[in-house]
Amino acid sequence: MSKTEFKCEKECPLRARYEKNPKSLIGRFWHWHTGFCPGWKAYFQSRTPQEQQALREKYNLKK
Repeated sequence: MSKTEFKCEKECPLRARYEKNPKSLIGRFWHWHTGFCPGWKAYFQSRTPQEQQALREKYNLKK
């Protein structure tokens, strides 16, 4: 059984902008919107606990 592919993983233009420059307005917007974005939440919940922790550390996300 393979994992579901989410646009958040590779195709999200906002996430790409955050990756490029986290302090930009678009980058900060992406970080803020992860708190309520249903797509990001589904993507995040589909990851293993280890992957979730890595994402929290990489993007400085709260639990």
